[in-house]
Amino acid sequence: MNFKVIGAGLAGVEAAWQIARAGHKVTLIEQKPLKKSPAHKSDHFAELVCSNSLKASRLDSAAGLLKEEMMRLGSLTVPIARECAVPAGGALAVDREIFSKTVTEKIKSNPNIEIIYAEACEIPTNDDTVTIVATGPLTEGRLSEAIKELCGGYLSFYDAAAPIVTAESVDMSVAFGASRYGRGGDDDYLNCPFNKEQYERFIGELVNAEGAVVHDFDVYEGCMPIEKLAKRGLDAPRFGPMKPVGLTDPSTGRRPWAAVQLRRENADGTMYNLVGFQTNLKFGEQKRVFSMIPGLENAEFVRYGVMHRNSFLDSPRVLNSDFSLKSKPNVFFAGQITGVEGYMESASSGIVAGINAVRYAREQKPLHLPKTTMTGALSAYIGDETVKNFQPMGANFGILPPLENKIRDKRERYHAFAQRALDDLKGAVDENNN
Repeated sequence: MNFKVIGAGLAGVEAAWQIARAGHKVTLIEQKPLKKSPAHKSDHFAELVCSNSLKASRLDSAAGLLKEEMMRLGSLTVPIARECAVPAGGALAVDREIFSKTVTEKIKSNPNIEIIYAEACEIPTNDDTVTIVATGPLTEGRLSEAIKELCGGYLSFYDAAAPIVTAESVDMSVAFGASRYGRGGDDDYLNCPFNKEQYERFIGELVNAEGAVVHDFDVYEGCMPIEKLAKRGLDAPRFGPMKPVGLTDPSTGRRPWAAVQLRRENADGTMYNLVGFQTNLKFGEQKRVFSMIPGLENAEFVRYGVMHRNSFLDSPRVLNSDFSLKSKPNVFFAGQITGVEGYMESASSGIVAGINAVRYAREQKPLHLPKTTMTGALSAYIGDETVKNFQPMGANFGILPPLENKIRDKRERYHAFAQRALDDLKGAVDENNN
């Protein structure tokens, strides 16, 4: 049986890694550096195109639990992320260049993985081949048409990325280093504090700034452009990404009226991104309006925020929960194109697809992880035919079955969710290996 993986993003490299570590030869097809989407800049695999944060690290968080499950399933990307982490309070953020470069080196050095640099224009569906399509939410051209023909069309939404500024251009007489509630080191985040007058003037300019695209977008809530959020109400950003809770401005000794947090972008701390400031504003407008942020009056923007089209399958109609195609069980999909939302969610789907591609080739039953695990719950969601208005889903405790015993304390409840998940994951993996 031949194995092919199309796309070397987070999902694709995890899928290829799983096939290779199972002892099979696999061909990984990647169009970079020959061709890049508008959002991609690097020639390396597993490029992080939006934030450099892989979300929370702690086990009693949905994101932290997902990463721990991935580790126990033999993830390629999670241990690499931990090796090249940059300070980010309770989050796992990485130096994105080192991360992608290291992933690429690992894939290239694996003797079971053959890399072909080419633009895939069709999907192999012949019976002697198991194919995993992990081309991401920006799939276009002939391959996009091939997927539409095979799957009966797409659903789509728009995603946005935040600007990045140089650290040396931030006015540190105004901005101050601190993590909310004292979590993490004081240099993990920089904070730009607003008083009420500054905030209201900023919001007024933000909501009237000119966007790069004039029509409205169907945007995933977790990537809502800051200007669109501001149009929901004057205080909407102040209760969202600009919330000042847990912060004390050392220059006043009081909590700011609002604050913009800057998160370290790389290991050297030379760049910071504006947390929660995904945007669709024109570049000139970004420079004008975001320079109104206290401490960023003379900021040097090394990357402006961008918005790009993301597409995903109507997965409950076309995919099984093992990520195989219902009409062609030797064809699998993985990554954001399936409707899982987030870096690690995409990578985890690649792990599941890779494991099940091997099991299909060996004529074994698919591995269905328990729905009590974060990985299993996400997999179940994409194959749940009862979901009629399918939208992308990231890791969250809301998709897990309730606990047998109710626990009022949220932290204790999340810890119980995590413990149950890891216990059930171990049982499923042990059973799978026997």
